[in-house]
Amino acid sequence: MTDPSAARTERPATPEAAAAVMAGCGAEGLRLRIRGGGTKLGWGRVVTEPDVELETGGLDRLVEHNAGDLTAVLQAGVALERAQAAFAEAGQMLALDPPLGDGSRATVGGVVATADSGPLRHQYGGVRDLVVGITVALSDGTLARAGGKVIKNVAGYDLGKLFAGSFGTLGLIVEVAVRLHPRPARTATAVGRSADPEALQRAAGAVAHAPLEADCLDVAWASGAGAVVARFGSGDPTARVEQAAGLLRDAGLDVEIVFDDDGFLWESQRDGQRDPTGSGAVVKVSALQNRLAGVLRAADGIGGAVVGRAGLGLSWVRLPEAAPGDLVAGIEELRRRLQPAACVVLDAPVEVRGKVDPWGEDPSALALMQRVKERFDPAGVCRPGVFVGGI
Repeated sequence: MTDPSAARTERPATPEAAAAVMAGCGAEGLRLRIRGGGTKLGWGRVVTEPDVELETGGLDRLVEHNAGDLTAVLQAGVALERAQAAFAEAGQMLALDPPLGDGSRATVGGVVATADSGPLRHQYGGVRDLVVGITVALSDGTLARAGGKVIKNVAGYDLGKLFAGSFGTLGLIVEVAVRLHPRPARTATAVGRSADPEALQRAAGAVAHAPLEADCLDVAWASGAGAVVARFGSGDPTARVEQAAGLLRDAGLDVEIVFDDDGFLWESQRDGQRDPTGSGAVVKVSALQNRLAGVLRAADGIGGAVVGRAGLGLSWVRLPEAAPGDLVAGIEELRRRLQPAACVVLDAPVEVRGKVDPWGEDPSALALMQRVKERFDPAGVCRPGVFVGGI
């Protein structure tokens, strides 16, 4: 076995070359880690360093952009920021807006592999809703394809949904076909502020259930006060944003409307999903919509801040810089307060991820996960242990 301290780097430039690297690792039993921009390598369990790191930077072609069909085909190493710039020239966008970390580093393959997302998820769905075709390389050297460049269902394994959120444990995402959406000409956001968690929950529910079709419906909370923010995009979003503002006022919030809002407000919502210090932690909470007030109070109880998708029950609780032991205690307290909500640790120092289970997984799902792992990576070389055991 190769000394982990001397791990070699492979940077294949074609799908076939990538499949050959995968096959070599599978045949030799070498631990393999797939790396895009490296912005989320710290997510998951602490695992042994790899023998081989496969960088996707050589797979950086924007293969097709079919503007008339609102679809595109991208290789895994394409920077998401670069892809969005290309689509914007045609007045289109890929409706994925996760925090990009260090500028342009986040790649399409990395975003898909971690199922990362941002505020646009409220209207357009997550990664699994936007990937319509995928090509993957497996550890036996196979290049497998599913779906296509049109939006339709396929028989057999839905590889796009299976590999979204797989964290590189099943194989290498080589290429994806994605659906695009028109980029709105103008945007406007209704901002409703309050220090009452129940009022924020009530306001978010009112906007979520109104026939307004908000592009984004978020919540922000820190230090005992927060806001519901509802964004609308179109040629003229005035009517809808004013209706949303009225619903926020009716719920008891102090309201303002911000037009052409691409700046700080929404950047702050995305940035709140990550810990920029390296010494704090971020926990993703999946709970019912009607538990939003409880999430905000629980975050307050551990000194945390929250951003989230108020209409979807997804929240990111950010714990400030602290000693590892204090972060562990905070995470455990958050999970205790929010039971049975799923609380997944994303950003956290190695010392913290070594002491808490990042996933808080359901033991009943492990057998199924193991069977899927054995089907796609029978050699067990693709980032083993990042979930649990050999997965």
